[in-house]
Amino acid sequence: MFDCDVLVIGGGIVGLSTAYALQRAAPGTRVAVLEKEEGPARHQTGRNSGVIHSGIYYRPGSLKARFAVEGSAEMVKFCSEWDIPHEVTGKLVVATEREELPRLHALVQRARENGIPVRELGPSQITAYEPRVRGLAAIHVGTTGIVDYEAVARRLADSSGAEILYGAEVEAVDRRPWGVAVRTADQRIVRGKVLVNCAGLHCDRVARLAGDDPGMRIVPFRGEYYELADPSLVRGLVYPVPDPAFPFLGVHLTRGIDGGVHIGPNAVPALAREGYDWGTVQPRELAGTLAWPGSWAIARRHWRYGAGELRRSLSKRAFTEAVRRLLPGVEESDLLPTAAGVRAQAVLRDGTLADDFLIREAPRTVHVLNAPSPAATASLPIGREIARRALALL
Repeated sequence: MFDCDVLVIGGGIVGLSTAYALQRAAPGTRVAVLEKEEGPARHQTGRNSGVIHSGIYYRPGSLKARFAVEGSAEMVKFCSEWDIPHEVTGKLVVATEREELPRLHALVQRARENGIPVRELGPSQITAYEPRVRGLAAIHVGTTGIVDYEAVARRLADSSGAEILYGAEVEAVDRRPWGVAVRTADQRIVRGKVLVNCAGLHCDRVARLAGDDPGMRIVPFRGEYYELADPSLVRGLVYPVPDPAFPFLGVHLTRGIDGGVHIGPNAVPALAREGYDWGTVQPRELAGTLAWPGSWAIARRHWRYGAGELRRSLSKRAFTEAVRRLLPGVEESDLLPTAAGVRAQAVLRDGTLADDFLIREAPRTVHVLNAPSPAATASLPIGREIARRALALL
């Protein structure tokens, strides 16, 4: 009667890591993965800066902190075992204004609480790492690295033993006491004993299809990137001091595994769940975002921040000004547009931006409702946690 024991919706790195973890925890478990695209990792996984995060930013004891610290070490080991190109580069977090110094010192304390070694630097030491970067003070985080997460996702898919169905967009979920039946857009029916929702940008929609109220909505934020025409201007990874009031890290400089240097992202509201440019608009999705009370609460609370991000989206000159805080010598002509990404940010009804991974259970179902950055870094321990919950429901 059943096509599988565990049915996973979503072929990004979290869904594929879950399938991989299920097979390792319970060999012989029949796992199927439904992915609406024609290949894995086409959205958040394949459209990020490729950083293996250390876990320095996250609240001690949170899932993000625990899983990022564990996951960064595991990701390096996984890539070494499978010959996936990666590098542990370290990174600088640089304060360029005096008012940022207390936040930088607080970050040092948070690193210590999370068990992450850091080194504090003065201006001359910053220059030794990055000759063209200027700052008042910085910290060096040695455990940060870079990798191609698409390659990681492909390896997880190949090693999971799961049946992966591409081009399988979910249209309906019928959950019964015996399990679940899912109908795809091409009218396939797939039955499983347990459903795992790793649908990323569409996870709240899938939760509602299953008959559950997720208590949140995905509000998509587009992150736009440039790349440096002359990548020799930056040696490694350089980040600003983040604002703890907002979940985005600000425009940073990232030398990728391919040798190019990405600059970004900003964070602007997307007009569609997969709105990778201003020309992509999905009226129904946009209406859903605008109808959610939390969207308006965010706008009221962060309108000044949002206005700045919007200005940097619409003006290359404004974007360049933001980059010059870290890299004073950069010119507009040094920045070349490149592919954007969309962050699937869970927003609660009161406008609170979910600041931790959000995993909720329902009858015969596990919903992953907030898994933005550092989910790629943390994907291996996240996958184990989801697999543990799913196996307990069998």
